[in-house]
Amino acid sequence: MDKSRFSMLLLEPGEIYFEDYSCTMNDAVLKSVSAIQGRLKLCSKSLVFEPRDWAFPLYKLQFKDASDISIAHPKTNEAPKNAIKMKVQQYSEMLEDNILAPYKFVYEEREFYFFFDFALAEECLSQMLQLQRASTLHAPEHNSMVATILHSRYTRMVFDPVMMDDFTEKIVCELQAEKISPLVRHQGKLALTPTTLYFQPFNNIESSPILKLKLSKLKRIYKRRFLLRHVGLELYSDEESMVPHIYLSFQSEHERDTLYNVIEKSPEASLERVHPEEMTLQWQNGIVSNYDYLIYLNCLADRSKNDLTQYPVFPWVVADYSSKILNLDKAESFRDLSKPMGALNPDRLEKLLERYDEMSSPKFLYGSHYSAPGLVLFYLVRKYPQYMLCLQNGRFDHPDRMFNSISDVYNNCLRNMSDFKELLPEFYDTDGGGDFLMNKYEIHFGERHDGSKVDNVALPPWASSAQDFVSKLREALESEYVSRHLHLWIDLIFGYKQRGPEAVKANNVFYHLCYEGAVDLESVGDMNDRHALEVQIMEFGQVPKQLFTRPHVRKITHQIPRPVANNDEVINSYRLECVDTISLHREEVTAALVHDNKVVSVGKDGTLKVYDIDLKKQIRSVILCATPLSSCVMVDDHTVAAGSWDNDIYMYDVEYGKVVESFRAHDDSVSCLLWLENERLLISGGWDCVVRVWGRGGGAAGGGAGARGAGAAACAPSGTTTGRSLLLRTG
Repeated sequence: MDKSRFSMLLLEPGEIYFEDYSCTMNDAVLKSVSAIQGRLKLCSKSLVFEPRDWAFPLYKLQFKDASDISIAHPKTNEAPKNAIKMKVQQYSEMLEDNILAPYKFVYEEREFYFFFDFALAEECLSQMLQLQRASTLHAPEHNSMVATILHSRYTRMVFDPVMMDDFTEKIVCELQAEKISPLVRHQGKLALTPTTLYFQPFNNIESSPILKLKLSKLKRIYKRRFLLRHVGLELYSDEESMVPHIYLSFQSEHERDTLYNVIEKSPEASLERVHPEEMTLQWQNGIVSNYDYLIYLNCLADRSKNDLTQYPVFPWVVADYSSKILNLDKAESFRDLSKPMGALNPDRLEKLLERYDEMSSPKFLYGSHYSAPGLVLFYLVRKYPQYMLCLQNGRFDHPDRMFNSISDVYNNCLRNMSDFKELLPEFYDTDGGGDFLMNKYEIHFGERHDGSKVDNVALPPWASSAQDFVSKLREALESEYVSRHLHLWIDLIFGYKQRGPEAVKANNVFYHLCYEGAVDLESVGDMNDRHALEVQIMEFGQVPKQLFTRPHVRKITHQIPRPVANNDEVINSYRLECVDTISLHREEVTAALVHDNKVVSVGKDGTLKVYDIDLKKQIRSVILCATPLSSCVMVDDHTVAAGSWDNDIYMYDVEYGKVVESFRAHDDSVSCLLWLENERLLISGGWDCVVRVWGRGGGAAGGGAGARGAGAAACAPSGTTTGRSLLLRTG
């Protein structure tokens, strides 16, 4: 088969794959009929031989276990063979018959001979000996030596312009970068042109020799903290794009910021800009779901699914895993969201506080974290078994310590003195259907102490399947109870109770090194000390970046009052049915109105549309501006006033199909409009926290309206305030 079985996940986390060679492997000096054809992968800590025949396993030979690496000399008078001999004390076998299983470790001395088809053995040997010397060093010195080798290769690497879409493209900047995925870092060269971002990997592990991301398809871009340094950049494109998502890491914060600024200012990139306060306002008013808001907060706080050290964190919300029916109308069915997991059990908390009081500074309550790489893979081992094998050196966890039962895990989080973990987005992702709970690859994870086989996760009685379990958890997450209390959990994880005196009061204190900025690694001169700190922080877990320093707003729950009468006729009067659907805009519709059998709408695409209900067709469409439109009102029978994010108000004549006037209304985006027919006044509200009143022949009287957040959320007449203003065409 042509498809390669080799993956970077077969290496140690952070190990670098340099290149590969076509060769034949044997354990005798001379080739024989039993020799195995394949490819030899040269990596920073090991050699991996991948046979062409999938019946054979992959052989992994660690440089640290090698007692001899040399040119293989024939034992006869034949001509010298183009071969290398590697003698190891032990080795491992992986993916035999292409079955994903724990690695087989062979603890015996053995000689391997590699006969190269095209490469020169002498050249390969010098590289292997260099990496073998590096393997004898301590981890910090080893990493430093490998980084030097990598940099030397980078300086010799030339970006191939043949791979560009247009050979006339001019490279704006060219940088050394890494493409990041869970537990894997792909080194390469990044080039930015006025239209495209290119990433060319050092090795051939990617499916394509070059990755192309069109700036015109780019939607969102985020700065990230990767491995405790502010050097990460995460980019999202259209779903139909060839590269819908990429996570990059750079040599320095300056390089990262340089690329970020160039892309942000590029006329090709039309980035979606969602202000945090706007998103919070939408969530507070029920426009954005609890699930989507938590995904958004995790993204703002540097949490990404590409980084297991900072994986998105979600709360336990359900506390009942024993009933046959999950009753979401009972408060007892839910976890107390005002407390961290470690404080839910009063007896355990009392013991933790006793230990806390006896500690010297810096004190901490919890000796383990609620989110760390090991905890993430504890939940996801069935979905991503290769990640666990990579993280744990080719082994799965002991069967009795694995994720076997939802109920057992929750009870353990309540009682165990060292278990305070929260959940992952997968527990609430209905699109995933709970596939992480199923042993779909039929992997043999072992048997528990009672003889039962580790297979699918045991679900609570109220869940009929993994999909049903996730659907009900999602329903619980969006329930009225959680909506009324979710802001309290946000305060603990992302907000003002995350650190400082408020965290102490809330019993929410973790080990000091897991907080951002707790230690300046750049100032730690000793390589061993710095490496120890990095390993400790990455493996222990990291608290998200703090997003709020004041109590988070509470979600407004909208309840429709139930009728007193019990007859069906009254109850049915509250039911609404969709009688027509009008799809006109390319992006979100922000405001709409009905006037004289015409539907007028504006949207984030900057377009005003007019739809005739009688004719059942669109009769007007005009792009008023390049920024989103926020609101619209009719100021007479034919004129529409539209507010825009470019701070202007546009007057559009529907009858003649043209803009009759536009003027600067606010110092920030116009957020809403209101037309007072009797007074013939136009009221506008803006993100500049000002309400202005516009009238014929007068001026604008502007003043602080006391609006909070991203701007005025609603407009109302401020008495009969008038003043000098632009003259509006009002009939």
